[in-house]
Amino acid sequence: MPELRVGARQWSVAAGSNLLDALNRNGVAVPYSCRAGSCHACLVQCVQGLPSDSRPDALTADQRQQGWRLACQCQVVEDLQVHTFDPQQDGRPAQVAAVDWLSNSVLRLRLTPERPLRYSAGQHLVLWAGNVARPYSLASLPEEDRFLEFHLDCRQPGEFSDAARLLKIGDGIRLGELRGGALHYDVDWNTRPLWLMAAGTGLGPLFGILREALRQDHQGAIRVIHLAHDADEHYLAKPLQAMAANRANLSVELWTPAELPAALAQLRLVSRQTQALLCGAPDSVDAFARRLYLAGLPRNQLLADVFLPRG
Repeated sequence: MPELRVGARQWSVAAGSNLLDALNRNGVAVPYSCRAGSCHACLVQCVQGLPSDSRPDALTADQRQQGWRLACQCQVVEDLQVHTFDPQQDGRPAQVAAVDWLSNSVLRLRLTPERPLRYSAGQHLVLWAGNVARPYSLASLPEEDRFLEFHLDCRQPGEFSDAARLLKIGDGIRLGELRGGALHYDVDWNTRPLWLMAAGTGLGPLFGILREALRQDHQGAIRVIHLAHDADEHYLAKPLQAMAANRANLSVELWTPAELPAALAQLRLVSRQTQALLCGAPDSVDAFARRLYLAGLPRNQLLADVFLPRG
């Protein structure tokens, strides 16, 4: 049986064991969220030996060269020494700049990093509150904001959201890995219709992308659609409507689940050059995507970032 070692601890595990499970079941607390290789919360560094990796494409060549792996995607097949991600040692320090409620269930968290962070609208970042980690999409825009902004869905209890509720201005927090998701704005889209379709806090990264498109003076029509579980949860309705009032090419639509079937049925493409960006829970993103494909949108003109539930 392979031996697994972390610091001074060492124990035997069955060959083929999932690395994340082997660590957590033996008292080495490695955070995780999606268990699909997307969130990067379970990043660990292999110091000696290598596991079998089912998602070698999930990390950069430099990261893999340094031994970093996503524990949820690895199986222990030989003796392995692992260094787990230490937010105090490996993370970037930041301070809470603001924490406030945008609705009954959406908490806005603004952080000021100790050193400037280079990122683009649509990317996401692993946040550490103590030993609790969770990946969140950035809602801020680096060219305009001096802080990092995140929109946290707090409808359901969760370790990170519960910790975030207690944060105060000036509290310290650590930043993990910055990750480029599927969502971004491309200046080559400047004259094309741009549809931004979000469910829940999937609006966060699309809000940043919208601001980037406007900063780049996007000339095509921009259609923003937000699906919320009730009318009170359209948490960015006022800023979106204010932006639309000043831009003739920007329209905003606010949907609820009761309105969803009829609203989807009436979707029509005004141009096959439309570029669509989708973000939110899997069911909502799937519903958006299916309707767009039926309406004739080419598959290579749809980008989606799915917020996977904790597995």
